[in-house]
Amino acid sequence: MDADPYRRKLHYRAHHRGTREADAMVGGFFDHCSAEWGEEEYAWFERLLEEQDVDIMAWALGTAEPDPSFAGPLMDQLMQLDFITLPEGLSTHKS
Repeated sequence: MDADPYRRKLHYRAHHRGTREADAMVGGFFDHCSAEWGEEEYAWFERLLEEQDVDIMAWALGTAEPDPSFAGPLMDQLMQLDFITLPEGLSTHKS
């Protein structure tokens, strides 16, 4: 576990969203990408955590346009969904 209290707090918040789907999406994104982030990316993610799960999931799945304040490379990464592990037989491929 990370020794930095700030990153531990974000990790906890990312993995305790309220639904398993949001936990997998937001928590998986944090786990997969955060090691490469700097201060600006962590600030972006912390702002994202303030948004409603239904909005974050819709943005990631491409069923709603992301809020313009979240546009950019991190949202692009979130929309890839290649960080989510699904049970065998399911796919993250978007049609």
